[in-house]
Amino acid sequence: MHTTLGFVLILLAAAVIVSALFRALRLPSMLGYLLVGILVSPHAFGWIPDSENTRHLAEFGVVFMMFSIGLEFSLPKLKAIQTTVFGFGGAQVIVSILLVMGVAWSVGLPWAAGLALGGALAMSSTAIVSKMLAERLELQSQHGRQMIAVLLFQDLAVVPLLILTPTLAAGSENLWVDLGWASAKAAAVLFVLLFVGQKLMRPWFSMVAGHKSSELFMLNVLLITLGLAYLTDQAGLSLALGAFLAGMLISETEFRYQVEDDIKPFRDVLLGLFFVTIGMLLDLHVVWTYMGWVVLVLAALVLFKAALVWVLGRLFGNDSPVAMRTALGLAQGGEFGFVLLAQAGSLHLIQGAALQIVLAAVVLSMMIAPIVIQYTDAITRRLCGGEWAGRARELHAIAVKSFAANAHLIICGYGRSGQNLARLLESEAIPFIALDVDTTLVKAAAAAGENVVFGDASRREVLKAVGLNRARAMVITFASLPAAMKILAVVQELRPDLPVIVRTVDDTDLSTLKQAGAAEVVPEVLEGSLMLASHALLLLGVPLTRVLKKLRGVREQRYGLLRGFFRGATDEEIELSDTAQPRLLSVLITGQAAAAAGKTLAETGVLELGIEVIAIRRRNIRGLDPEPETQVLAGDVLVLRGIPENLAAAEIRLLQG
Repeated sequence: MHTTLGFVLILLAAAVIVSALFRALRLPSMLGYLLVGILVSPHAFGWIPDSENTRHLAEFGVVFMMFSIGLEFSLPKLKAIQTTVFGFGGAQVIVSILLVMGVAWSVGLPWAAGLALGGALAMSSTAIVSKMLAERLELQSQHGRQMIAVLLFQDLAVVPLLILTPTLAAGSENLWVDLGWASAKAAAVLFVLLFVGQKLMRPWFSMVAGHKSSELFMLNVLLITLGLAYLTDQAGLSLALGAFLAGMLISETEFRYQVEDDIKPFRDVLLGLFFVTIGMLLDLHVVWTYMGWVVLVLAALVLFKAALVWVLGRLFGNDSPVAMRTALGLAQGGEFGFVLLAQAGSLHLIQGAALQIVLAAVVLSMMIAPIVIQYTDAITRRLCGGEWAGRARELHAIAVKSFAANAHLIICGYGRSGQNLARLLESEAIPFIALDVDTTLVKAAAAAGENVVFGDASRREVLKAVGLNRARAMVITFASLPAAMKILAVVQELRPDLPVIVRTVDDTDLSTLKQAGAAEVVPEVLEGSLMLASHALLLLGVPLTRVLKKLRGVREQRYGLLRGFFRGATDEEIELSDTAQPRLLSVLITGQAAAAAGKTLAETGVLELGIEVIAIRRRNIRGLDPEPETQVLAGDVLVLRGIPENLAAAEIRLLQG
């Protein structure tokens, strides 16, 4: 099976199986690709040879990765955080390189090898850190912004390191002349970027986009990306630098987001292949032979890198907890470290056992990074006494804001959906308190008089401070399953009778959210399709009353809490007084002492009061459309619908008999 097609089939099969396994374990798929490379390499099963063709193909993964980073590199955005990026980020990279160069010199390695090693070990994983921050809703937190700024500088620092390393490896007698020539070439390329390329890129893309052909647009993106990569490679720089410049050029045009979507499949597939080739470099026999050195380098990498970032964070004005969270988040190797190590290996700057030891340490540091980040809160609380003071100030601010609130709605997330909901609540004079972790948004909204505070809704103490025990309901307005599940878990523990409405993109996670305790799940896709259908029906001549009736029918069928509310209202236009309007009430059956515990719904007598039991929420059981014979258990939450006086009587009958 040693043919090109055979290699591709082996690679695809292994990548699919391992990637699926790692996703199921909620680990970065990049680690799965590394494992595939280790398994199929000549050092293990030997299914794929380590050939030049394989490495050249994998290099395109780095090209598209650098192109994607270039798309994110916008001069206005960089200017806004330039102190953190170039100050904090620059200090982290430079000091890391100098420290590693010192250690390399002390063990007899040439300073060029020390520079290559220092640059590789200075990198942290953009893929892992950004993914974990997004899942933990910490991208906009203070330590989240610090980490992203440092990662941005690390990504930028790869470009000059990729230029410097080959020049140093050549060992020329006129080293400084060669470095000056390389810097001059880089400066010339940047000049073309800033003063020439931007003026040409927008009209060129406008002309291509004017043909309204997705195929032509995609071909043009590939031409620009690979064309600039080829030009910089011919100029003696690197393919990655050209791709980075191409991304920067396009980032300043209005076509940036379309390009980003088009290029993503190429980037992910080829980048996966790159990580496979990195895994192929790892010789498990050598790693096992030098396991003691691997563990030593791993410990040194994680501990010293964390200590360095913490010290620099404190020097740049961060308090101890923020500096500690930033340090723990960045205390691992990164994907660009592999790029630099691969380059150093091909240039014979680092070879044999030394390369294997460093590669193994970087891989292991990335494998433990998600675990370290997951337990950042616990580690920070244990190591930083000031953490409690900062938490206390935050909770005090929330408690002051919510002190007078009673029977209010808690809004988790104050983005566009949260703000629209807040406007409707204000129009009905319904009290609410909104939580958000975006400090910029919270400051702006609070300055405008909005009832919004900074706080993470997945934290138990934050929900207590915001008045969870006094609230009437909660709405989660952001479409993030991990975050929603964390919030629902806390609510189920502290206030299981509180109805929670969750926004999602579609119905994919409906059952999961319902079982976690959501009273209702509102998918954007369904609501968008209903609006499309209603406008289409109106344009086709269907009467408005019939369209509204159909929409209500679909919503009644989909949303349990709306079932029966509007029956007949469309055609008959029946007006009811406020006191006759049906309402919802959630009643928690508080233990075996409750009168309804152990009885069927018919035996409780609530149905005789004209009350409809529309749902029973039971932990890990999704109970909809309960029957009169359904038994009520201690801990159940009964969702009742009826007019206010009947609801009050039903609650008394359920709890007291």
